[in-house]
Amino acid sequence: MIKLTWRIWLLLILLIFSLLAIFSFPPLFLKEGVIVKSVDLNSSAFTAGLRQGDVIISINNQPISKFEDYTTAVAYLNNNSNTSSKIVITTNKDTLSFFTDEAFEVIVADIPNTNLKTGLDLQGGARALVKPDQNITDQQLNDLIAISSERFNVYGISDVSIRPVSDLAGTNYMLVEIAGASPKDLDNLISQQGKFEAKIGNETVFIGGNEDITYVCRNDANCAGIESCQQVEGGEICRYRFVIHLSQEAAKRHADITSKLSVNVTEGTQRYLEKQIDFFVDDQLTTSLFISEDLKGRETTQIQIQGSGTGSDRDSAIKDAEASMKQMQTILLTGSLPYKLEIVKLDTISPTLGDKFIFAILLTGILGIFLVSLIVFVRYRKIKASLALLFTSFSEILIILGFAALINWNLDLPSIVGILVTIGTGVDMQIVILDEAKSKRLLSLKEKLKGALFIVFSTFAASFVSLIPLYWAGAGLFKGFAVTTILGITIAVLVTRPAFADMVKLIDKE
Repeated sequence: MIKLTWRIWLLLILLIFSLLAIFSFPPLFLKEGVIVKSVDLNSSAFTAGLRQGDVIISINNQPISKFEDYTTAVAYLNNNSNTSSKIVITTNKDTLSFFTDEAFEVIVADIPNTNLKTGLDLQGGARALVKPDQNITDQQLNDLIAISSERFNVYGISDVSIRPVSDLAGTNYMLVEIAGASPKDLDNLISQQGKFEAKIGNETVFIGGNEDITYVCRNDANCAGIESCQQVEGGEICRYRFVIHLSQEAAKRHADITSKLSVNVTEGTQRYLEKQIDFFVDDQLTTSLFISEDLKGRETTQIQIQGSGTGSDRDSAIKDAEASMKQMQTILLTGSLPYKLEIVKLDTISPTLGDKFIFAILLTGILGIFLVSLIVFVRYRKIKASLALLFTSFSEILIILGFAALINWNLDLPSIVGILVTIGTGVDMQIVILDEAKSKRLLSLKEKLKGALFIVFSTFAASFVSLIPLYWAGAGLFKGFAVTTILGITIAVLVTRPAFADMVKLIDKE
């Protein structure tokens, strides 16, 4: 019976843990349901406790095993949403029930088969490299990312990745990636600071953010929606309105400012104050509203926001108005960004290109390993040595993927290329070990393998040092390549190369 060394046992144990990290136990592909990707903050489902990451198992006792079951159940609910109805949702954590007359709009997806997270390059979408208008510290960058994340969540965009990056000069950037989206959403939300101010004359009544605004009506036809549309020269214009609630401090400011105004504007039987309330976004006037005489000196906590959208026809005007309303609601909910932002680079990534590229890379890697194993067999005439090389190479890939799943690392195309580079260098080092083991020098096998491992360690040290600058190069766009390559060669030099050397010893004893 073959006695395995502790290095080979370590490799086998890491291999088992990696498989568990990738596929979970019980395996994810055996689970039924759909995973929640995004829930509107103002929806009844969110109020009832439904959160991103929950797995929906049933809706109103109708089992949900895949995405098609979910769409069927939701279509039935939305066809009967004219009156208030009870919805019971069973998730992997709890059973939630609530009454609503709103359309049930929760973004979901099928449960993934593995715990591996893929980056934008593989899913498709948009990527923006964003630079603040001034140099900021790491802590300020983290604060900016937190506010930006909240803004994207409120806006209803799912699968958003925002992370800090920096270049070799030490300049801090924010890298924003949205899977399955177009650059328009990125451009609309990033290019504007979103500083909202409501002014009467030169005095500020309230600003965007939860200090002055306690509630913003969304997804409720009773207090938000398209108010009217009319034809204008060159197309149509549609007006929207929605209600917001002010804090007591903001309501008091409104009362103090309006108490000093006189009434001198009359339209029919309606009387208004002499000044309007003006709404500014990023210091640009967006709309102005008359203030009714009834609101003079009154601490009102309810304000109606109005705006408009235009288009060549009514449908496009409605879409433009809805987009403008959603953006205004988002700014009011989250407040302004602390800095003005510049989009340094904006890319659109095709998922089709990503799929083809990763298929080509994986096919190339697998074919490369098999061809090298075949050459090893022809060169050394040992099938066991070839199988050991195959086993070690595939083990390295699985362990790298296991660590990636464990730390929730997003595998993008640079990461996949890094894995391919690791495979190539790994095969090189294994051939070095085999050559040293079969050399005709008058040394023991142990001494020969010690010399081979010295070469392996020397190569690792040189590669490690050369890869470190790539972590920051290109404002972090090569981070995936650097991380996976460093991780791969580290696993190789500490685990798989010594284990392979022990396998060679066992084969030689036989």
